[in-house]
Amino acid sequence: MIRFAKKEDQPKIAELILVILKDMELPFLNKVDEQTTLKILQEAMQDPEYRYGRKHGLVNEVDGEVAGIAFGYFASEEETIDRSLEKVLAKYNVADQSMFGEKESFAGEWYLDTLCVDAAYRGQGIATALLDATEDFAKKEGATVLGLCVDHANKKAQRLYEANGFKIVGEQIISDHPYHHMQKEIQP
Repeated sequence: MIRFAKKEDQPKIAELILVILKDMELPFLNKVDEQTTLKILQEAMQDPEYRYGRKHGLVNEVDGEVAGIAFGYFASEEETIDRSLEKVLAKYNVADQSMFGEKESFAGEWYLDTLCVDAAYRGQGIATALLDATEDFAKKEGATVLGLCVDHANKKAQRLYEANGFKIVGEQIISDHPYHHMQKEIQP
């Protein structure tokens, strides 16, 4: 069942986000340990406007468990979505350690920041269902284009996105990794 993220999902959401952050090899994780990172993420999630706040997230729930997550926002929001994170970083005395350094979205798109499926649920269509739900959500919000970044090394994810109608429209470097920027036109 796909639904909006809830407060009680935050511990599992933080764990799944950490999987992505580790894959991205963010320099932040070299300075701040995993347990503290999880606490920081959960505290920042208290603000529904945060990058990973409830306003921006969908959950695919299977048998009462969070099997996968999808978080996104309009490109125009990217400058402001981490304000609550900045406050939490200051609280933990790591305000000098920015978690996200590069702009990821392209102008005019609804950007899928994070899509992650728990390892126990992979290969069951969870990601495809989340992509479909994300498109519906973005469409209801008025979006006409979905965008995302996929690491060059993650060919499996790239194939998933291509199978779901995304096309490569650009290249980016995020945390010293090359990414394809992909987009999909949302049908009215």
